[in-house]
Amino acid sequence: MNLNKILDDKILLFDGGMGTEIYKRGVFINKCYEELNLNNPGLIRQIHVEYLEAGADIISTNTFGANKIKLQKFSLYERLYEINFEAAKMAKEATQDNQYVAGSVGPLGTQIEPLGPISYNDAKAIFKEQIKPLLDGGVDLILFETFINQEELKAAVEAAKELKDIPTIAQLTIDDDGTTLLGTDIKTTINNFEKINTDVLGVNCTVGPRSILNWLEQARKYTDKRISVMPNAGKPENINGRNIYLTSPEYLGEYLKHFASAGANIIGGCCGTGPEHIQKMRNMLNSLNRSDISNDYKKEINISNDIKEQMIEIHDKSDLGSSISNQKFVKFVELLAPKGIDYQNVLEKSQQMKDIGIDIINIPDGPRASARMSASALAILLQQHVGIETVLHFVCRDKNIIGIQSDLMGYYALGLKNILAITGDPPKLGTYPDATAVYDVDSIGLVNIINRLNHGKDLAGDPIGKPTGFTIGVGCNPGAVDLDKEIERLYWKKDAGAEYAVTQPVFDSEVFLRFLDKISHINIPIIAGIWPLVSIRNAEFMNNEVPGVDVPSSILKKMRTFEGNKEGSLKMGIEIAVESIEEIKNKIAGVQISAPFGRVSTVIDILTNFPKL
Repeated sequence: MNLNKILDDKILLFDGGMGTEIYKRGVFINKCYEELNLNNPGLIRQIHVEYLEAGADIISTNTFGANKIKLQKFSLYERLYEINFEAAKMAKEATQDNQYVAGSVGPLGTQIEPLGPISYNDAKAIFKEQIKPLLDGGVDLILFETFINQEELKAAVEAAKELKDIPTIAQLTIDDDGTTLLGTDIKTTINNFEKINTDVLGVNCTVGPRSILNWLEQARKYTDKRISVMPNAGKPENINGRNIYLTSPEYLGEYLKHFASAGANIIGGCCGTGPEHIQKMRNMLNSLNRSDISNDYKKEINISNDIKEQMIEIHDKSDLGSSISNQKFVKFVELLAPKGIDYQNVLEKSQQMKDIGIDIINIPDGPRASARMSASALAILLQQHVGIETVLHFVCRDKNIIGIQSDLMGYYALGLKNILAITGDPPKLGTYPDATAVYDVDSIGLVNIINRLNHGKDLAGDPIGKPTGFTIGVGCNPGAVDLDKEIERLYWKKDAGAEYAVTQPVFDSEVFLRFLDKISHINIPIIAGIWPLVSIRNAEFMNNEVPGVDVPSSILKKMRTFEGNKEGSLKMGIEIAVESIEEIKNKIAGVQISAPFGRVSTVIDILTNFPKL
């Protein structure tokens, strides 16, 4: 199929929504719609036939979510090839001459780098696994639809082109103002599209015809590529518990003329549009004169998003950044925010820590999914009242990517310069197990967001003006059960922009030193976590209930010797901590000493026994 040659002569009309048509016909949304290709093919075939009879030039396969990640949720991964192949074959059998089949491919359903754990190449492999049976089934082109992340869309198109030189349509979904759901403006979106090797670019879903037309009129100024538009039948209204799309077929038919005059090459429908909408659009398309159709696609502006990246060098970011840059051994103390509003006690302890030479106060954000005073508020108070620099834990659990960016810029404006990017404990671990979690990104994605802000851009690639200058830290676990995965993730964090890493508490020096050997290629400064044990019960808790912490039997034996002896237990815990530091100090960039249960006296005792730190 020579799509570009066909589009030289006419506008092509796509079909409408598949998912909403299936729903309209009595299949509830808790089912896997793609499985219907196998267990109810007659229903899917009937939808295809109705769209073709309504006048669609191209129908799309019922395979939007038929990828590995989404099918695994229904225990259908082993049938992935069959589901996609049969969908393509069935759609192809329904067509006649001058009618075509597009293999429908949606986003993976999970974040890819830089926002999530799936690498770019892994994403391409997953897309290839879905696209291959569509090609084998005879599709004429591939439709990538309802994507949010253009980097993921780029990976998807590359996957198709590497399998076969087949026409592709690459579509994002947008908001009412024309920006992508990540907030990217139209100019930047088109500039990013120019980097994707697709035959047609476009938008679909989420919004109705008016918002799509506004986007098209702006986008057409900036590209001479072919453009596709596939609006929803308006925004859904909840009527008696059902989401109903109320935009009439006649209204959408009228909008086809507007789309054509604004320069659309492919027009179709998305959620809420059915055969009756496509019929009205076909009638309008057949009635158009050539003068109604715009073929003048000259760009008005030669745009560029290559903003000169500015970045504050690490030695100028903060005292911590300067110490890391100059290889000065740094000393953290971890203090928890209070459970109430009285922070005076934490201020006093922080002053004590500053007086004995501690460089940084490290403040966890809702550890063990607990509700405490805002860690950011406490960090600001400590810097204002004590004058000691802080490292703020920032977790992904509680905010979406809009809130994350807004808060980070606000924190920087208030003087917080050091961030420890943490995925965050899930709510089920805490005292509010029914609380919801967000997790738009994990710690890798969070590092990418911070690093982009440090380059003067937000996540969407839009400039923010003066860049932030956060010193970016991450966590790592030398005792992880799946150590290879932990090392891989640390590599990704460093690649995303991490400048140092803080470890889980170190009790076994041999395990820790082996870990350092394994990560030598990553070349990231390591701040070793040190936890002074206070009792055998504390040691057993750390060993059995804190994920990723392993307290060796030899240490448990030492602590058990002082069971019931509070003073002896404290002294032994300090000795163990000092021994650990002694064994690893020449291999690390610093230590983070915890103050168990708020006992800063243990930190004082450690530094008294180790005055050279």
